[in-house]
Amino acid sequence: MVDKKNDNNCIFCKIVTGEVPCQQVYSDTTVLAFEDINPSAKIHVVVIPKTHYTSFSTLRPTDDYVVGHLFSVAGKIANLLDVVTSGYRIVVNQGSDAGQEIDHFHYHILGGQKLHNL
Repeated sequence: MVDKKNDNNCIFCKIVTGEVPCQQVYSDTTVLAFEDINPSAKIHVVVIPKTHYTSFSTLRPTDDYVVGHLFSVAGKIANLLDVVTSGYRIVVNQGSDAGQEIDHFHYHILGGQKLHNL
């Protein structure tokens, strides 16, 4: 379900409001990016919309701007973290079987080291 308001029980929504601190990497009016607290790579950044969306599959065509903006921000973050040349991976975990732990649409940017092939 798409919830256009922040969810008071969502840890990512609490990070957006500043209630929970984070190591911010990037922020604009739509997106917040911060270092993952349990990194899977030397560089591991979580990128979230500041508006609460439960998951990737609940987004609607009217939300295309948000999805497009989230992915365009990846290039900016890759430049900030100096991994454009060496490479980076963008991962979206959709659902519990894929490893989605937080019910707030987000993606991960992984880099800074050789990553295993999928």
